[in-house]
Formats: sequence, C-alpha cells, structure tokens
Amino acid sequence: MAVDVVSFTGLSADEEHIAVIFPGNQGVPLVRVHSECLTGDVLGSARCDCGPQLREAIDSLARDGGILLYLRQEGRGIGLYNKIDAYHVQDTLGLDTFAANRHLNFKEDRRSYRTAAQMLIALGIDQVRLLSNNPDKVEQLTKHGIAVPEVLPTGFFVNDSNRGYLLTKMVSACHRFAGPVEGGT
Repeated sequence: MAVDVVSFTGLSADEEHIAVIFPGNQGVPLVRVHSECLTGDVLGSARCDCGPQLREAIDSLARDGGILLYLRQEGRGIGLYNKIDAYHVQDTLGLDTFAANRHLNFKEDRRSYRTAAQMLIALGIDQVRLLSNNPDKVEQLTKHGIAVPEVLPTGFFVNDSNRGYLLTKMVSACHRFAGPVEGGT
C-alpha cells in the first residue's frame, strides 16, 4: 500500500516528527498519535504495549485510511537514556513507571500533544477520530484546536512483563482499553 509521509521540524525542540497518511479515509479522519518507543516499537520489549498498539494502529489505518502521527517523545518525554535509567529504578527499587520518573526528578509524563495539533492543522485537519486509550491526548488536542468527536480505544495487550505497567496506566493515568485481552490472563 502506498502511503504519503510528511516530516515536520521546528515544532518542538529540535525533534523531527512524521505524519504517515494512509489513503481511503472518508470524512473525519482516523488518527493515531503515537510517541516514539524504541524499546517497544523496534526492539519488541514486553515491558510496555507500545509495539502492539503501533502495529494495531497501522493495521486499522491501512484498512480504513487515516493518519499516524509519530512523535519523537521517547519515554513519555524524558528521552531514551533517562527511560533506561527509569527501567533500572523500577527493577531495583520496585517502583512503578510513574514513580520511577518522579524518583529521577521528572514529571510522570512530560509529553506535549501541542505538536500533534500543529501537525494536524498544517495538514488542514481540525477534527479527528482518535485511536487512543489516553485521556490526556484528547484534552491536549482539544486545548490546541483539534475537535475529537470520537475516541476509539486500542486493544489490551497484556503479558506477564507488562501487567503492572498497564494496571498503573489504568489507575494512575485513567487509560481505557478495549477488546480482548491478548497474551495473558
């Protein structure tokens, strides 16, 4: 399938973000705003659900059309090096993902979705059907001028290594999941 790729620079820090536009969308576009996760997206880490969420989104977008916004916000905005440090803190001190970030003197989640809104506006889009479990994405997109009339949660990709992580996202960050539990009980 042919897709269009649009790169964006100068929107936040020195990071380059991309929009992957899948053909076939009619009406309000289906959009996945996905923050970079080298360990999950590329290396297949079982510590998170990022890789499975990205693959699910690509499958949905390839089928229905829409846009994938891939934001360079590794480790919920703390960067790869600090994310690896946070993993070490989780493993040695038994802290959850948010507590580990706080232990390293970071906010629980440093991501901003203003860049995503700017990308959408540059593409001529002012409303989206959002593929996400994260209520903060909805709030921030709306705050920055993007209407979100529909939110479609992603699947629940649980395994023995990410069970606590997903529970923490549900309890501490109010993430909502849909679909059958895959890879665990």
